Amino acid sequence: MLQPLEVAQVFRACPESRFAFHSTAELDSLDPLSGHRRASEALDFGAAMRPRGFNLFVLGEAEHLARQLVLPYLQARSARGEVPSDCCYLHNFDDPSTPRQLRLPAGMGRVLRGDIEQLVEELRVAIPAIFDSDEYQNRLQELKQAMSERQRDLIETVRREAREHDIVLLSTPNGFSLAPAEGEGMMSPEAYEKLPKEDRERLEGTVEILQRKLQQAIRQMPRLAHELRQQTQTLNEEMLQSVIAAPLEELEARYREQEGVIAHFSAMREALLLHLEVFLEEDPEIPPEAIFSRCQLNLLVDNGPCEGAPVVQVDLPSHQHLVGRIEHHVHQGTLLTDFSLIRAGALHRANGGYLVLDARALLQQPGAWDTLKRALRAGEIRTESLEQAYGLISTVTLEPEPIPLEVKVVLCGERQFYYLLSEHDPEFLELFKVQADLDDELPWDDAFLEEYARLIATLAGEVGLAPLAPSGVAAVIERAARLAGDQQRLMAQARPLKDLLAEAAHWAGEATLITRGHVEQAVVQQRRRAGRVHELSQERIQRGTVMIATDGEVVGQVNGLSVLQLGGFAFGQPSRITATARPGAGQVVDIEREAKLGGRLHTKAVMILSRWLAHRYAPQGALSLSASLAFEQSYGGIEGDSASVAEACVLVSAIADVPLRQSLAVTGSINQHGEVQAVGGVNEKVEGFFAVCREAGLAGQGVILPAANVPHLMLDAEVREAMAEGRFFLYAITHLDEALALLTGLDPGEADAEGAFPEASLNARVVARLDAFHQALKRQGKANGDSEGSGKEANGHDG
Repeated sequence: MLQPLEVAQVFRACPESRFAFHSTAELDSLDPLSGHRRASEALDFGAAMRPRGFNLFVLGEAEHLARQLVLPYLQARSARGEVPSDCCYLHNFDDPSTPRQLRLPAGMGRVLRGDIEQLVEELRVAIPAIFDSDEYQNRLQELKQAMSERQRDLIETVRREAREHDIVLLSTPNGFSLAPAEGEGMMSPEAYEKLPKEDRERLEGTVEILQRKLQQAIRQMPRLAHELRQQTQTLNEEMLQSVIAAPLEELEARYREQEGVIAHFSAMREALLLHLEVFLEEDPEIPPEAIFSRCQLNLLVDNGPCEGAPVVQVDLPSHQHLVGRIEHHVHQGTLLTDFSLIRAGALHRANGGYLVLDARALLQQPGAWDTLKRALRAGEIRTESLEQAYGLISTVTLEPEPIPLEVKVVLCGERQFYYLLSEHDPEFLELFKVQADLDDELPWDDAFLEEYARLIATLAGEVGLAPLAPSGVAAVIERAARLAGDQQRLMAQARPLKDLLAEAAHWAGEATLITRGHVEQAVVQQRRRAGRVHELSQERIQRGTVMIATDGEVVGQVNGLSVLQLGGFAFGQPSRITATARPGAGQVVDIEREAKLGGRLHTKAVMILSRWLAHRYAPQGALSLSASLAFEQSYGGIEGDSASVAEACVLVSAIADVPLRQSLAVTGSINQHGEVQAVGGVNEKVEGFFAVCREAGLAGQGVILPAANVPHLMLDAEVREAMAEGRFFLYAITHLDEALALLTGLDPGEADAEGAFPEASLNARVVARLDAFHQALKRQGKANGDSEGSGKEANGHDG
């Protein structure tokens, strides 16, 4: 007879004596990647690979990957890396719509920006001052006076020649006029008429000649004015050069090794000279401040304070947050922008270092995934709006020069995202060639126990909790094994452990150490907060609303076990499984499938047990059976194969007409040879049935489970106490026959060489019942044949 499991087999205790410390405050902090050797090696490899495309995808629990594992690792590594260049944008004097990018050694951008600002401040004062100076005004006056004298000399030359010929040159509001002279004045018309004809003709001819010379002199006036303007422009440029030459030459000497800076200084000089008039006019079309603003430096990223390569994490990786944005300001109802309104994105800040992104958050942002791929594929950052990138707008805006990109992107996310992207995005594996797969669980062995204690101490210290006593550490380790569902493994995910430690610290109150009692109270409270549905389910069973028997024997009825997962809380509950059997054509009807409530895995399990049934009891012929299986009072979907052992047992019970013990619940799956296979949620299933039996009265009930699941048992203390007192039992089986023996109390029996089972065995009863079904089918077939023959004779007689 199969013996029940011992209490020591259903729980692995962590001995407090294993720890030599009095408090976790004595322990050193633990490297977050300790225990994740495979992932650590992958991170080392991916971070060291410089060729394009060797970005990383870290697989695991996204909630704590970035902050608690990846970031500390990258920050430690980046401290040994080179500090990247500063990233700047400059006004493009040739094409203002395409600002120029400028890369400078780390820290130089801030210095250059300060130097340019100081230069602009100096010029803002010095330029107006030089044009208001006495030197400039005197020289300008000299130019104007000299030009006036030249203009006057041209007119005076004509005037003197006219006087020599008795003609006077008169200045009038409408210009100059030539007339015959009389004395010092103009001859009167009457006097002119009295002159002899020859004199009048001579005067008229002379006036005509002088008129032409006067016109020639007047035509030289615009040329002289233009010459004056050129001289004035030359003077202005000379005066402006005297102001800007020295400071610009000083800066050019200081930055002589930076070609981009020298080119910008040269463009500044040309721009100031080109727009010289704005400093002279009272109301210029372009204000001087506009010219000065074009000379400034937009320091996009200042890496001066960095120590090593930058590590940047973005919580909201939208398109703009990745590649930056171009801001606008409103001027007279119009949106305006320029190079100074370009803002950096995460790719700019992480350039030359590491960018850490949450894969789920990235995929949720419109266009962000394509934006990241485009930047990595092209090896450059284009700062543009999402509308520009997709050609949705046609308005004039800036198109900044792309910035070369050299960054290591680290995506953190659940495994499903990695596999889905690998399958559906052909570019994904080209851009993210390295996967770092973190372990969800860590080994529980003596060598690692001390490290896990340090991990607990590290997690408690990160959130400022009280240290733990050895008993508290032992309780956390036992809980971690329960969360992992394995006596040999411990949960590696930080969030549940941190939550447990925080709650234990709350229940510890003012205590200096967190002990086992505090941890166990935290677990109890966690279950209570999430246990409303579980308690409601138990109440329905107690009141008989949901029918579950925990004593007696019934034919064609067994207690199966299932697990319900609600958010982060899972609990087990029993389900009544029933079966019927009658003569038929070898069909096992899965009522759940027929009602479209059964999932694919459950349908597969029913088909497997149908083949097992046929192979065992009708290996050479047809199975004369029509049977049905149903989960009673189940109104939702049924999925999984963990009930196939129970379904096989209840089918055998219905066929053989042998009752099954209702004090036992069953879980486990079978293959076509009747071997029992491991299932999930075994702890929750055992505790769920135990809770039902406890309310009904513990009297030797128990659970039959796969032997392969014994190492997964980490049962509650209450279950262990009942087992120790002999009021609750667990049976581990490897073959279906062991479950049948426990449930029926009969020996299943082994077939002899001819395939016959012992007469008193359970299997012999099944075969005998199936033979009876077969004979019943034969009798029914013969009766149907006789009835058809009589019908034919009657029809012939009538004819």
